[in-house]
Amino acid sequence: MAFSATIPSCTHSALLKNSPLNYFKKPFMIPFPNMKPFPMKNKACHAENLASVKPSQGAESIMNIKPVKIALPTFQFEEYMTSKSRKVDKALDEALPMQHPEKIHEAMRYSLLAGGKRIRPVLCIASCELVGGDESLVMPMACALEMTHTMSLIHDDLPALDNDDLRRGKPTNHKVFGERTAILAGDALLALAFEHVAAKTVGVSTDRVVRAITELGSALGAEGLLKGQVTDLDSEGKDVSLSELEYIHVHKTAKLLEASVVCGVIIGGGNVIEIERVRNYARCIGLLFQVVDDILDVTKSSTVLGKTAGKDLLSDKATYPKLMGIENAKKFADELFSQATKELAYFEVSKAAPLYHLAKYIVSRQS
Repeated sequence: MAFSATIPSCTHSALLKNSPLNYFKKPFMIPFPNMKPFPMKNKACHAENLASVKPSQGAESIMNIKPVKIALPTFQFEEYMTSKSRKVDKALDEALPMQHPEKIHEAMRYSLLAGGKRIRPVLCIASCELVGGDESLVMPMACALEMTHTMSLIHDDLPALDNDDLRRGKPTNHKVFGERTAILAGDALLALAFEHVAAKTVGVSTDRVVRAITELGSALGAEGLLKGQVTDLDSEGKDVSLSELEYIHVHKTAKLLEASVVCGVIIGGGNVIEIERVRNYARCIGLLFQVVDDILDVTKSSTVLGKTAGKDLLSDKATYPKLMGIENAKKFADELFSQATKELAYFEVSKAAPLYHLAKYIVSRQS
């Protein structure tokens, strides 16, 4: 049994411009002859059975979307990611040395230095370099983004929230150090993030540092990540529409990715138009990240993912595969990837290459 629902889709100028929820401000509208408008909405079906998704009449347009084939600029992406990730890891290690009291610092380092993809700090660095900034200027902010992301993972894994036992292929923080210490470790990482940016950023005007800190704080607070988390918790056990699911994840998942690129451009000296362009790009890849995450949750094993697989399905949680079916979710991911790359057309291709390939990495990742 399937029924049609409307998914607000990103366009070349705003992710959810006509959403009834209207939770984004209208961005700058800049005419570019090489950029074409995209349809504002696509239809998708709500499927109760993931194994057998029957398209309804309302799902017709998204079912007809062809797989995205975009010629990306030539770029040594794996080398870039490896190099930047190593530098971020080194900076994180130096930013959080072992000291008294040892237990809390050990708990903080356990999760912060547990590996991971380092997508947020690399996005921050790539965005800074996109507008002519240097990696050294933005490294404190890149570290702060990983600290806040790690905080969110520690807290999200707690029994009171997602109650997960596995993260990045290792036991979650509260399983190793106990719930009380895990909560405090997350709190300490959040505080350290802002302290680190304020104390360690050099060669950047005070105005830009304050603007970047404000962006990060907004992304994490009651109008950002926490808004998505609270809405997600309030939605448990209820029927959730596609627009409501998108609202949750634009805040819970996309907001910190958005802050990553915006903070990078601010620190790098970018102007207001460049900020809005990368903001729109990040809104697309942020939602894309969640759509892919939902797909992987029902198609990959815990060993491959490094976290508990199939947990959303067992808890009957609203996900994109559940509401759209796996194949339609994949097509929606392709569309989001396509829209993200359109935002980068404003920039010089060679400078935007890392961001093109980061979007491709997110849409094609397997863990």
